[in-house]
Amino acid sequence: MSADLHPITLPNGKKLEVHTHLFINNEFVPGHGPLIETINPATEEVICSVHSADESDVNAAVEAANKCFNDVWRKVAPAEKGRLVNKLADLMERDKEELAALDALDNGKAYTVARDIDITESIGCFRYFAGWADKIHGKTIDTVADRWCYTRHEALGVVGAVIPWNYPIMMAAWKFAPALATGNCVVMKTSELTPLSMLKFAALSKEAGFPAGVVNIITGYGQTTGNFLANHKMVSKMAFTGSTGTGRKIMESSSASNLKKLQLELGGKSAQIVCADADLENAAVMACGGIFNNHGQSCNAGSRILVHSSVFDKFMELFVKATDDIVLGCPFAEDTFQGPQISKAQFDKILNYVKIGQEEGATLYKGGKRWGDKGYFIEPTIFTNCKNSMRIMQEEVFGPFVGIATFETIDEAIAIANDSTYGLAGGVYTSSVDTAIRVSNEIKAGTVWVNTYDIFDQSTPFGGYKQSGFGKELGKYALQEYTQVKVVKFQLLNTGL
Repeated sequence: MSADLHPITLPNGKKLEVHTHLFINNEFVPGHGPLIETINPATEEVICSVHSADESDVNAAVEAANKCFNDVWRKVAPAEKGRLVNKLADLMERDKEELAALDALDNGKAYTVARDIDITESIGCFRYFAGWADKIHGKTIDTVADRWCYTRHEALGVVGAVIPWNYPIMMAAWKFAPALATGNCVVMKTSELTPLSMLKFAALSKEAGFPAGVVNIITGYGQTTGNFLANHKMVSKMAFTGSTGTGRKIMESSSASNLKKLQLELGGKSAQIVCADADLENAAVMACGGIFNNHGQSCNAGSRILVHSSVFDKFMELFVKATDDIVLGCPFAEDTFQGPQISKAQFDKILNYVKIGQEEGATLYKGGKRWGDKGYFIEPTIFTNCKNSMRIMQEEVFGPFVGIATFETIDEAIAIANDSTYGLAGGVYTSSVDTAIRVSNEIKAGTVWVNTYDIFDQSTPFGGYKQSGFGKELGKYALQEYTQVKVVKFQLLNTGL
């Protein structure tokens, strides 16, 4: 067996071999940084150790990407780029179950959710942007009679990307798909907590036929590997999903290095507003999913629920019922919805917020404790009697943890929803179109869902306001994040004018 491959046995008995080295210039190569143990959060056991990238490895990856872009990739026809992206999607479809199993093992998310949502939607993302590859057009612009002007939308060159641990494949797809379709080469750093599925993805990119240097995937810690990538002067853009604090550091790196283009999708503390005229059964189910999907580990989680006081009791009855239906357990069990939190550090952080909420005077209505005796499982946790000034209503907990408050008027609800440093998403449940439009227009957030929550598709953009970042992922809007516009002006000679 190659030194790069490590055998593992899944809880369902299936055996796999996982890659453990860096993927640079279409080859798996040893890294020169420290080995990193990746942990199964459901069992707290070590899965394997993976290599990490030091500064020399980052430099090698960026140089490979830059050479490929200049010598090969920028000369490949757009239609051929689209074909390769589609081929990659086909291979992901073929190996969907293995990709989902790696995310379930490494991240702790339910295998069925990883397979049917994360991987399926990631495949759709690649196919969507593959269709754009040969449809990125400039314009001709009339100026004066003896001049001709046109624009070109050109690739940036080398894109650096840093993805989080909560959606390892999906967050990578949101960056890789538009970057490749628009003609860029990519160096992506995975989270050190969840590298395994992306190393499998690396092997698929080579099998798909991408030229060496187009796709490069490295692993390492943010303060070292991520920092080396963000500061590299050959990197033309950084695409980042993660915490607001790290986003600020990447902005500083851009300024200090080469003023690289930035796209930041950061934290959130999104509000879900339940109006008096809402369909409460639907609102309860959707709001439950809006906070507890992915174990609450989502930037856009609807972690503040604002309920009109006249329907609070009925809503809570239905919301608790929906919460009681959540199945916690082994990620590989068919009916599991909620697996463990990603790490011991995250587990401890969430339980500390339970303590903070009680100290602030909120009511621990349900949950707030460890579930089981092994793994980083936490019960779905509900606080009521919350004031929006409380830390549990202002700070991102990033877990199965929700604070619920009441309101009397729509104006009050909108004011509470906007009383946050974040602005990633929001939701409103109402039977009134007027109310839905008004609230949607006035909430300061990049996405607002009406009578649903946490629903995505490839054709609609996603991104934040305020300290939730800037730039758009998905949809046609994402294309402009990975291109730059060049203007070409001709002076026409001998026109007789």
